Amino acid sequence: MEPSEPFPPDRPPPPPARDVLLQLPGGIWAAGERVTWLSGLILMLSPLMDWYTGSGQGIQLAVIGWHTGVLGKLVFFIGLAVLAIVVLRESGIELPPSVPESLVVLGLGAAATICVLIRVISIPDSVLPADGRGVGIWISLIAALGVIVGGLLRAAEEL
Repeated sequence: MEPSEPFPPDRPPPPPARDVLLQLPGGIWAAGERVTWLSGLILMLSPLMDWYTGSGQGIQLAVIGWHTGVLGKLVFFIGLAVLAIVVLRESGIELPPSVPESLVVLGLGAAATICVLIRVISIPDSVLPADGRGVGIWISLIAALGVIVGGLLRAAEEL
C-alpha cells in the first residue's frame, strides 16, 4: 500500500490561516506614530464639538470649544502642531537631533491636557446658561491624553 500524499499534486496547498488581529509592521512600538497622528487629528477637531450644554426657557444650548475663549483656540492649534510634526516627519523633514520629537509631542500633549482640564473644572462666564459639560470636552480630554501616550510610545521607539 502506498502512503497517501497530504495534497493532490494538481492543487496547491491552502494559504496559511491569518490572524484576526493585524500585525503592525514595526511591532507594538510602531503604534506610537499612529496613536500620535490620530490623537492629534481628534484634538484638532474637538474644539469644533460641543463643550458645554444647557437649557433655557424652551431652548437647548450648546457651546463649541472654539467659543470658550483662548483655551479652546489653543487646543485647536496644539492639535494642528501635532499633526504638522507627524506630516513633516513623513515627508522627510525631521527636528534637529538636540530636540527629541517625542519630547515635543509629550509637551504638546501635556499643554493640551492642562488647557482642557481647566475648561472641565471651570465653565467660563461668557457661555452661561450652559451649565453642563458636553461630549466634546471629554473627547478633547481623551485625545489630549492620547497625544501623551503617543509621545511615550515614540520615546520608547527612540530608545
